[in-house]
Amino acid sequence: MNKTIQALTIAGFDSGGGAGMQADLKTFQERFVFGTSALTALPIQNTQGVKAVYDISTAAIIDQLNVIQEDFSIDAVKTGMLFTEEIIRCVAQFLQIADFGPLVIDPVMIAKGGHALLKEDAVQALIELLLPLAEIITPNIPEAEAISKMTITSQEDMAAAGKLIQSLGAKNVVVKGGHHLADKESSDMLLLSSGKIEWLTAERIDTKNTHGTGCTFSACITAELAKGKSVEEAVRIGKAFIQAAITDGIDVGKGNGPTNHWAYRKVKINEEK
Repeated sequence: MNKTIQALTIAGFDSGGGAGMQADLKTFQERFVFGTSALTALPIQNTQGVKAVYDISTAAIIDQLNVIQEDFSIDAVKTGMLFTEEIIRCVAQFLQIADFGPLVIDPVMIAKGGHALLKEDAVQALIELLLPLAEIITPNIPEAEAISKMTITSQEDMAAAGKLIQSLGAKNVVVKGGHHLADKESSDMLLLSSGKIEWLTAERIDTKNTHGTGCTFSACITAELAKGKSVEEAVRIGKAFIQAAITDGIDVGKGNGPTNHWAYRKVKINEEK
């Protein structure tokens, strides 16, 4: 029997099913990877926004990670919403000794509606404790600004911020360009550990249904790394996956709806016909 590829998401919850742990597990499944999970926080949210956030104790988080380590063979791991300095500290300490494969960090900081998903005093803990463990980190522009402590208004700024973030310990950095709303295209900057920079550009889709894009993108990268793909290949597949998920949208909820996690599968089926 062939070994089943397995991945882990350490993330928050989304009652609406479009982001967080739910988006990660859906993406893992679509990429033929068995997904496991450890819950870090319980946001009460739907497509219209986050209503409240309930803490999960660090003891409960460690218990979840321990039972996963005892029973599964994890090939790659990603972090999403970590919320507090204490959670970041306990997760970082666990990942320093766990054999969970490459780490992908999605530095979730602010929800679409503006609700904080990472407390201000936790940003420095993420930089100091988690970044040095990362195979790749995938900040959007506001997150990259918070980590690099610089303003980003151009592609040159994106590259400079990526280099600053890399100097803090992350081997590879993707700065996502989706927040440059004036552009007709969305360009993401990939800075590899070798120092090589690549730009991944796709058409900008006019839609409000982009809830969970960062979670989905980073989860796809995690799944591909779990399968043994290179960082460059994993990011390219992640870009194609999320582009399809936004382009072939679904309409659920009354607010900023989710992306379509089965859209990329439809693209591949059509290509094979």
